[in-house]
Amino acid sequence: MRTVKLIGLTGQSGAGKTTVLRCWAERGASVFDSDLVVKKIYESGSPCLKAVAAEFGSDILRNDGTLDRALLAQRAFSDPARTQALNELVHPFVTAELLKQIKAERPRILIIDAPQLFESDLDALCDVITAVTADEKLRLSRICSRDGVNEVQARLRLSAQHDEAFFRKNADHVLENNGNTEELLIKAGALYDMICI
Repeated sequence: MRTVKLIGLTGQSGAGKTTVLRCWAERGASVFDSDLVVKKIYESGSPCLKAVAAEFGSDILRNDGTLDRALLAQRAFSDPARTQALNELVHPFVTAELLKQIKAERPRILIIDAPQLFESDLDALCDVITAVTADEKLRLSRICSRDGVNEVQARLRLSAQHDEAFFRKNADHVLENNGNTEELLIKAGALYDMICI
């Protein structure tokens, strides 16, 4: 049975993880996208969504049973204890999906794209961890543009995340993304080659 190399990809929102992920996927790596997995486990009627609604209020569910993400975010990110409560509910479901994907695909290299890699304890499964960082002003601008939110909403998201020093301390490699996309792609490609070839 071949060995799967697990590479954790993490960092703050707006830093450029998606660009790095695309670069590495184009080089042949398989991808575990935790954001997509969370969307899946938040589907109407799912066990995860039922548990989250029990914790944060049934009114986070719309009339059609789908999640009101804005209302959940407002409640879950209002203080660290509430954020932790959400994490403790959701992360076991994410880990279960990761293990299912590994078993089904048995890829040679799997990138675990997880903004909350450490909070979910997925870091313990990784062979190598890479964090993508960028200056706060740049990240705020990118989040507002990408997600159509205002600066106050963007800052709320950032306040629920670790600071750059945390990622620098806990990652094996750090990709700084304070320049343009082409510069990031060159650095990301070189790092992938170093880690995987």
